[in-house]
Amino acid sequence: MLFKKSWGRKQEVSLEARTDTPVQEITAELSAEELTGAPPEEPLRVLPHIKFVARSEIGHARENNEDKFDFYEPDESSLLASRGSVYLVCDGMGGHNAGQIASELAAKQFLHAYYHLGGTAQEAARNAVLLAHRYIADMASNMPSRYGMGTTLTALILKQDEGILVHVGDSRCYRLRNGTLEQLSRDHTLVAHLVAQGILTPEQAKYHPQRNVIRQAVGIEDPAEPLEPDIETFPLREGDLYLLCSDGLTDMVDDAEIETILREELPTRAAWKLVDRALANGGRDNVTVVLIAIQRLEPVAEQH
Repeated sequence: MLFKKSWGRKQEVSLEARTDTPVQEITAELSAEELTGAPPEEPLRVLPHIKFVARSEIGHARENNEDKFDFYEPDESSLLASRGSVYLVCDGMGGHNAGQIASELAAKQFLHAYYHLGGTAQEAARNAVLLAHRYIADMASNMPSRYGMGTTLTALILKQDEGILVHVGDSRCYRLRNGTLEQLSRDHTLVAHLVAQGILTPEQAKYHPQRNVIRQAVGIEDPAEPLEPDIETFPLREGDLYLLCSDGLTDMVDDAEIETILREELPTRAAWKLVDRALANGGRDNVTVVLIAIQRLEPVAEQH
């Protein structure tokens, strides 16, 4: 299924109406084993020390902010060992303010489910996305005013000395390592698909009139292409800088300029400068930037 992000006039919806339904009420196509259980026990070997910065702006053309960033850093060493800390960005879509509702619900449901489901961290992350997907799709099908709402979801999990990327849609995750910027996420867009097939060049894709048409989103159902989030695991290194962002940044600021800003500025200054640059270049969309700098990976002595 192909669909284009759309935005409409602001409509007031209470926060209580958006967020009070617990994850346990969700009906999902998952087994009982996947929906129950506790995170596996494992020792805390490595504790990442990070610098976290986030900024989100409405932009110059929208009436409300359909982007959402969120994070969770557990206090308990057991959860830090088995699940780690989560940082995420969602970019909602849908008429009226349904996109804002979708992004907020996806962030909340994902975080809650991830820390309460059993299995490995990767299995819990995948199932948490599917639970959020089912929840939003059910709401959209039962409420005509919410029809067509959905959201991207890009999350970075820092678990001991590993990073786990969880991704659906066209928000992005980048890594600056040794001064070189790399896009870790894969855009679930029509033009990215055409580039992969050799039909378009990357340069043509930048200016293609259908560059904002995306192929998968949380909450948007397509029986011919069921939602399957990208899950990737990689080692963390001290000095890594990770950028999570909505396409309100990447549509306005090219990768070369993003790399220059990240190389030349400290994280707080970089986050503000990236958003300011997107706004100065037109700010046609909401723009959200999350930066996570890996300052130190501290070995933790084994407890006896």
